[in-house]
Amino acid sequence: MTLGSSFLDSAIKRSAYYKELGDGSFAQIPDEAFHFTPNDVSNSIAVIIRHLAGNMLSRWTHFLTEDGEKSWRERDQEFEEPELDRAGVMALWEKGWDCYLSTLRSLSEDDLLRTVHIRSEPMSVLDAINRQLAHYPYHVGQIVYLARMFRGDAWQSLSIPKGDSQAFNKGMGHALR
Repeated sequence: MTLGSSFLDSAIKRSAYYKELGDGSFAQIPDEAFHFTPNDVSNSIAVIIRHLAGNMLSRWTHFLTEDGEKSWRERDQEFEEPELDRAGVMALWEKGWDCYLSTLRSLSEDDLLRTVHIRSEPMSVLDAINRQLAHYPYHVGQIVYLARMFRGDAWQSLSIPKGDSQAFNKGMGHALR
């Protein structure tokens, strides 16, 4: 395996993991939690999903041949509360991730040093992927936090629960030193 193919495999794996964190959060919340905001300046999960989907569709549609900021994208509207039910919000989530992950899977090692543009800024494909690997987990973290806030004590950890690190490490065969 080459460095380039390892990078692409890793990018796909890490991206899929962050999608799973979102999916795990959605499985724990009722419909009304998608539109919950803790205050007037915060975004709801539905708004964050709308923004992620808008970004993913814009960036990854015709990724190698068109600027990543499409003329049809309405970014400012992404931050307005959507009048969508759970199914509509989830459809946006799936559509965005499908576009992003499908494009990543279609790339070859030779593509990594090609130049693409986002908002007219030239960058390598590798840099564009890294840019999104920072952006998407940032928003997924917001989703997880809001879902956790909404669920409170009923929240089921998506990783290692508080206080369970030693048991987890022992189960993984890691000795603590």
